[in-house]
Amino acid sequence: MKKNVAVASILRREDPGRFVYAPNYWQWDAHVHNQGISVPGLSKDHTQLDVIRALDLDVFSRNIYSNPYVHWFGGLVALDWEGVDYREEKSIDGRDIVYLRSYTTSRGRLTERLRYVMAESTLVQEEFLVKDFEKDFATYREIIAGRRYSFRPEKWKSEVDAVGEDGMLIAGEVYSPLKMFHIHLGAVNSVYALTDFPDESKVLLNLHEEQMLKLIKELCAQGVPAIMSMDNLDAAFHPPRYVEKYSASFYERASSICHQNNSTFFIHACGQQRDNLKLISSLGVDGLEGVAYPPLGDIELEEAMEISGDSFIITGGISAMETCNLSGKEEIFDYVKDLFTRMRPYRHRFMFSASCNTSIDTSWETLIAFRDAWKEYREL
Repeated sequence: MKKNVAVASILRREDPGRFVYAPNYWQWDAHVHNQGISVPGLSKDHTQLDVIRALDLDVFSRNIYSNPYVHWFGGLVALDWEGVDYREEKSIDGRDIVYLRSYTTSRGRLTERLRYVMAESTLVQEEFLVKDFEKDFATYREIIAGRRYSFRPEKWKSEVDAVGEDGMLIAGEVYSPLKMFHIHLGAVNSVYALTDFPDESKVLLNLHEEQMLKLIKELCAQGVPAIMSMDNLDAAFHPPRYVEKYSASFYERASSICHQNNSTFFIHACGQQRDNLKLISSLGVDGLEGVAYPPLGDIELEEAMEISGDSFIITGGISAMETCNLSGKEEIFDYVKDLFTRMRPYRHRFMFSASCNTSIDTSWETLIAFRDAWKEYREL
């Protein structure tokens, strides 16, 4: 069975006859380049897609097309502004890349600063956009209201053509209202804002929800088969009460729009999922990307399958713990065999994948060993 057909089978909850293995090498691939590490059999300018193809694996990705040096996700959508003067200053600090982004409206100016840390090949937020919610609210509201998102169909077509029959792309372009606060205020100050200024917060959350739903409709109109909300749905930062109050409407409406247009709706998961599984599946969401075993997660994968119902799709099974701590081919083969044996009843709605990303410390030999183990046991 062709790889794209195998992936599509799972989106229909049909058994493709083997386990699909669709890892995420985004940060790992960037780190290899940043540190000048050569990978046998790959050219110096290889991409994540080249790595996946070299290992003969499946593609089910929301970041094949993303630029890891600029943002944590995205690339298929253009963002323009109305009534907002947006500017970005880029500078180099040692080997790091520093971005100072400013947003000026009729009510004032807000800034944020991000740093791409070369030693760790990751983008971090050094200064959040909103520092004092009460003081910044009027300006922040104008910034949110001034955003104009538009899908780039030519970019989508180019990336789909590049992947070809090796799998399927996910449009990882949207995010929940609660995640918007996390991005702009930070997790801690988001809680303070939601608690102390509920009415003002609701105005902003509603603006964001409507913008995201409009974008999802545009994505669906272009035939995008899978859309992902990039939320890091860890219960530590998205507790069920907060999900119900601030994000459930978005998830339910987004899922409905996708289903009406023969598309699927996923949420990027990271960390603890147990407390949210029943709620998320009840909202019509098709699945979670990146569920990890303890200790990074808080639930075994087969239990997650049972809790979430009989049609919920889960991807995951490999975290940084496994790629860093499993020593040698024999341990990796034992791990994969045991996992696949337990997940066999759920093969029609499970994809073997990275729980969030692949550790930058993972050796090429480890990636090959996981590939070989998958090939050995994929038809269990």
